[in-house]
Amino acid sequence: MCGQNPAAAAGRRSFLLRAGAGGLLLTPLAALLAACGKKDGWPEGMAEIKWDRDTCVRCKMVISDRRFAAQLRGGPKETVFKFDDVGCLVFWMKEQADKYPWMAEAATRQWVADFNSKSREDMRWLDPKKALYVTRTSPMGYNFAAVNTPMAGTLDYTDMRQHILAKGR
Repeated sequence: MCGQNPAAAAGRRSFLLRAGAGGLLLTPLAALLAACGKKDGWPEGMAEIKWDRDTCVRCKMVISDRRFAAQLRGGPKETVFKFDDVGCLVFWMKEQADKYPWMAEAATRQWVADFNSKSREDMRWLDPKKALYVTRTSPMGYNFAAVNTPMAGTLDYTDMRQHILAKGR
């Protein structure tokens, strides 16, 4: 800056200060707008699953293996139930139907992890009733995993549910 016009240098400093102040004012606005969207990749309405900390409502096992996780949310209080295995979801819904009649309502939402998701950070979630199911060793031994694309041996939700209920536990 040696030999520069003092007025030009002052103008540059003024511009930089204004630009910096504008950026500082826009930062909270950007944060608020970002908060309005989906949080950390979870589908709209789905509660975050805290891997290795949250437990399955039915079997009380810690939810660790993301490939088999499931969730149900609904009722007047938007109650959330988390599961470590789609089999636990199937049995729990059958066992709790009288206590939570809202589970049969169309507004009740369900999600099951897509077995083919790349990682916990890049999860895809499927509607259990629209997903297809393949045989895979699962945490509770119900041995079904949800997938989005047909492949050899896939079952629909109704057939998968019948197999799980027939197996028992």
